Amino acid sequence: MTAENIPKATAKRLPIYYRYLNILHDTGKERISSTELADAVQVDSATIRRDFSYFGALGKRGYGYDVDNLLNFFKQILNQEHLTNVGLVGVGNLGHALLNFNFHKDGNVRISAAFDSNDSIVNTIQDGVPVYPVSDLANQLKEQQIQVIILTVPSEVAQGVADQAVEGGVRGILNFTPIRISVPDRVLVQNVDLTNELQTLIYFIENFGK
Repeated sequence: MTAENIPKATAKRLPIYYRYLNILHDTGKERISSTELADAVQVDSATIRRDFSYFGALGKRGYGYDVDNLLNFFKQILNQEHLTNVGLVGVGNLGHALLNFNFHKDGNVRISAAFDSNDSIVNTIQDGVPVYPVSDLANQLKEQQIQVIILTVPSEVAQGVADQAVEGGVRGILNFTPIRISVPDRVLVQNVDLTNELQTLIYFIENFGK
């Protein structure tokens, strides 16, 4: 089965499996069952087995999964050996927090360029990352071959910035703004609505957490 045929829900869980397998590897664990993995990552074992089945026979009945073999497999699937440079557009409070988070310490992603319209930080270095004027977004994305951006700009300018990013050849946008931006089919958008997530959490606490 090709990557295009993997369900999106499964694809979203793969990094979770990969991170926990890294923890198991570091502790010297050699094998794990789907039930043990389910307890650790809070995904039921039937879902885990179904997720893994999309990639063929990754385990053995009665034995479980070899941790190192599974870790190496997901490392290739998730392209963990290749460093991906990401652009951050919008260096406000959330943008600064993301810069400070320092993705490259925790995986194969690194924010290598930031963009903003604030003259006080443009052409400076913030948390080790150069900040360029947002007006130069398209050119810098092309020049630095950045194909993924994180969008943390005000809602009223989000679509315009997304248009510039598309012009610069971006292929993926992690959108932290509350609006749903319009992009060509060739560009993937992952929306992260923190307010919605928090309201959903509160709803479940109020209705199912008692």
